[in-house]
Order: sequence, then C-alpha cells, then structure tokens
Amino acid sequence: MDQISQQRFRAELSRAERDIAGRIDPGARAMVITGVMLVLVLTAVLPWVGGAQGWQIVAGQADPALEVGLLPRLFSINAIVAGVLLGALALATRRWSVAWVAAMLCGVVTVEGVIAIWSRQTVPAGQEGPAFGLVIAVIAMGVLAAQWLRIVWSRP
Repeated sequence: MDQISQQRFRAELSRAERDIAGRIDPGARAMVITGVMLVLVLTAVLPWVGGAQGWQIVAGQADPALEVGLLPRLFSINAIVAGVLLGALALATRRWSVAWVAAMLCGVVTVEGVIAIWSRQTVPAGQEGPAFGLVIAVIAMGVLAAQWLRIVWSRP
C-alpha cells in the first residue's frame, strides 16, 4: 500500500468513525418511547380542561366560557411538536443531536405542563380545573423526557 492509499484509508476510516459517533441505538427504549408517544396522541380525545378535549385545546376550539388560557394551549402545541414530531424524527434518523434536542425540549415541555396544571388549579371559583387528560399528557411528557435523557447519556 502506498502513502496516498493509506491517507485515503485513514480519512475514510475517520469519516466512518464520526458518522457512527453521531448515531444512537435506542434499543428496547424505542418501543417504550413509541408507546408513550401513542399515549400522548390518545390524550387528545380525553378532557383537558372541563369538558374540552385535548384536540380542541390545540385547535383553539374550546368553549370560550371555559377560559382555557394560554398555558394549556401552549403546552398542547409544544407537546405535539416536541413529544410526537421531534421524537418521531429522532427515532427515524437515530441522530444523537436530534435525540438530545428531543430530550431537552421534552423536559421543558414537561415543566410547561406542570405550570399549565397549576394555572388551572388556581382559577377563580366557578371555573373548571384541569381534567385527567391534561395530567396524563404531562406524565407522558415526563416519561418521554426521562427516556430520551437515558438514551443521550448512554452515548459512549
């Protein structure tokens, strides 16, 4: 092997090493993440605030008398973006950087969800508080954040 061939081989080996280092292998956690993402999608048909379902909160079609407010709606939109869309992208591409962003955003959206629940618990008398669909969605986001963090921390 001459000098030029060795340099090409080293360069190709280095490129392959960088490509492998940027990938994740979620293993069995991929099934857990997929299941939790399904639960998150299914919470859209459950009541989140009073009688308003999750999809109505996302679409802004909840009854105006409920006075849903900004926080539950912000959580619902961000849960779809971070929990479902970004999670699916991370599972499909298996890129460490996308999984890292998914982990961080899921953590932030979980905090948003807790604040959304709190904001509905401190409403004036006569208004509806948080329903079980919102609570399940927040728990699902917390589980997603934990699973993504375990995956990105397991990178050698």
